[in-house]
Amino acid sequence: MRAMYDSKTKTMDDHGIRVFLTKEAKYQSWLDVEAALAKAQGELGIIPKNAADKINEMCKLENIDFAEMDRIYQEIGHGFVPFLKVLVKACGKETGKFVHYGATTQNIQQSAQLLNMYRIHQKLVKVVANILENLADLAEKHKNTVMAGRTHGRHAIPITYGYKVSIWINDFIDTIERLREAEKRVFQIMMGGAIGAFNSLGEEGRKVQQRVADILGMHAMEIPSRNINAHKIEYIMNLALLASNCHKIAEEVYTTSIEEYGEVSEGFKKGTIGSSTMPHKINPKLSKGIIANSQKIYSLPQIGLVANARPFEADSSSYMVFEAISEEAISLIIEIILRTEELTRDIIIHKEKMYENVLVNKGLDNSEYIMMKIAEKIGKEEAHSLLYRLAMESITTKKEFAEVLMQDEKINSVFTIREVEEMLKPESYIGLSEVFANEMAKKARLTAELIDKQTSS
Repeated sequence: MRAMYDSKTKTMDDHGIRVFLTKEAKYQSWLDVEAALAKAQGELGIIPKNAADKINEMCKLENIDFAEMDRIYQEIGHGFVPFLKVLVKACGKETGKFVHYGATTQNIQQSAQLLNMYRIHQKLVKVVANILENLADLAEKHKNTVMAGRTHGRHAIPITYGYKVSIWINDFIDTIERLREAEKRVFQIMMGGAIGAFNSLGEEGRKVQQRVADILGMHAMEIPSRNINAHKIEYIMNLALLASNCHKIAEEVYTTSIEEYGEVSEGFKKGTIGSSTMPHKINPKLSKGIIANSQKIYSLPQIGLVANARPFEADSSSYMVFEAISEEAISLIIEIILRTEELTRDIIIHKEKMYENVLVNKGLDNSEYIMMKIAEKIGKEEAHSLLYRLAMESITTKKEFAEVLMQDEKINSVFTIREVEEMLKPESYIGLSEVFANEMAKKARLTAELIDKQTSS
């Protein structure tokens, strides 16, 4: 279970994230949770304070005999007990008695996985902040860069590239708000013991759980049931929505960088090779990776929903599923986000080609503009019928739209040739494109600034 990588993966700045995908990070998160458990129990007098201090001291990777752990794995076939045995041994005979006191395997493993995910999450939202900054730059720079707006794959009415980017910004801000708001539900500590009812520690168990959560900077489950997984599904779904934001940009870049469009290009480094057989090839390497990995992540929430319905208070088959899809979702979103950050930072906009393309229909894209103007005189319904007839005449006869317009008596009686020519210019009918570009660029920067403050504190 992993993301789909290619040569581009090796050249990207990982913003310090990939270290959390290693086995070492996984084991350290187990140790961190065991240490927090011992610390909390020591503070509450459940285990001796000196034992808690010693356990915390020994909960470091360098103190774990991984060779011995692997040997025990082969001997007993349990996924967590070998780890416990080597940790107990590292702590010594007396202190080892108090390791993992009153906890069960899933308390540590599931809490630790969410702890590691939370550390990754903090890094990811910072990368999203960078993406928002990149998009803010694009929106401001190209707030007046006129291009064809397209619906159903065909020309609609003119917009600016800054307006297109403002849509992406809006999507990203909404998604990051969902991710941040869900943190209190998602990143939870579960210390309820074998069944989740604090059978071994009672009311003290609740205090332990809350203190462990506080130590690790997380939240405590209200009922620490091993059969509650909705918070994991929620997070994976939010990651899928984030992937979809990136996917939308990648699809747009992938398509409009085709030679027939030629409106944008991915950033290109001299010497990069696109094909072993075709020397001229410059491929959209960032976009293709975003598209491929996004398509994969969308399936994961559904898998989680099925696994969530397993009966009784605990089920190992659902553990396996949630561990796997959580790891996969994280590896996929990391690849997607890192590619999107570089793509939005280095994208090249071909303004001249955009303007050339918006002129392809020779003014027809502005038919609504003329329709709304003449509707002031003759009403909307009649104006639509008139402009439809004239537009279809231009298309079927191959005549210039301006010529067809000025040959019509009603148009000719209302507008001069100069006025028609002005109304047919794409830049004359871009609505609030510039306004939206400026507004969303500002909002993107404010959101990015807030993310930086929140994740740095």
